[in-house]
Amino acid sequence: MDSSEGYLPLAVPLQSGMSSQQFQIGLVRFVPKSDSSKILIGEPVDPDVDVGLAVYQGKEVAVKTFSGTSIVNYGQRTEALEVIDRVLSPLTRDEVGTIRCIGLNYVNHANEVKMALPTVPPVFLKPATSLADPWPAPSILPKITQADNTGDYEAEMVIVIGRDAKNVSEADALQYVLGYTAANDISSRTSQFAQSQWCFSKGFDTSCPIGPVVVSPSLVPDPSKLHIRGLKNNQVLQDSSLDDLIFTVPQLISFLTQGTTLPAGTIILTGTPGGVGVARNPKEYLKAGDEFAVALLPHVGTLITKFENE
Repeated sequence: MDSSEGYLPLAVPLQSGMSSQQFQIGLVRFVPKSDSSKILIGEPVDPDVDVGLAVYQGKEVAVKTFSGTSIVNYGQRTEALEVIDRVLSPLTRDEVGTIRCIGLNYVNHANEVKMALPTVPPVFLKPATSLADPWPAPSILPKITQADNTGDYEAEMVIVIGRDAKNVSEADALQYVLGYTAANDISSRTSQFAQSQWCFSKGFDTSCPIGPVVVSPSLVPDPSKLHIRGLKNNQVLQDSSLDDLIFTVPQLISFLTQGTTLPAGTIILTGTPGGVGVARNPKEYLKAGDEFAVALLPHVGTLITKFENE
């Protein structure tokens, strides 16, 4: 899904079959304008609309609804048409469980932080309480981050697992993918560098906004053909093709499922490209009032997050 104005995304695709009728473009979880008490699952009518950006700009986004209440079990396509009032995280906290994250997974990011390329995927975890909705819902900079203002951004692609996966081979890995979306792996750098483990410094409440759309793998047969950008207050700070990934999507799914069940709804953050705030000169940290956009294109669109202090 491309975009037109405001933030600056770029101008490629199911092997899953996780529900009774395959979605074709992408799924969005949203509150409709017709009834603010409802939460619905649907698919944009316009295949080219950037849902996150359009909602941010106050444009109407029409959606064809499905009968299900979750993107993992989205049910049958209905004839009902709704307009988005507010975009929600594609999955709930109960559905994502423990969030899997991969560190140091872009060559250009490893180079900028002067670290050797890993030989196995570096894994850390975020709790479900870190999950956050897209704009206008805020992500909160906790007091521990405000102490020295070292909150940082990390634009990332997310793999959404569509059915329980264990001991999956690389050859079969893509059969378990429900779709792809975007995330911001918000980090507190002082806390991160004070410990050898990253779960605490990257696991604060609302530190994992995801969305806006989970795009069908039928549109993304090769995720390495996607392009990701990170923009702080409309300034491009991260800009990379996913062909710079050190560990591919099939490799990550296979690795993470060895001896471990990833339930349907599990999300995997695949790492961030170069350009993070801590590696810039001067450093480029987040503060209250900032907005950060993760543009994963084509198809997924723009995840926009605003920041507030705890």
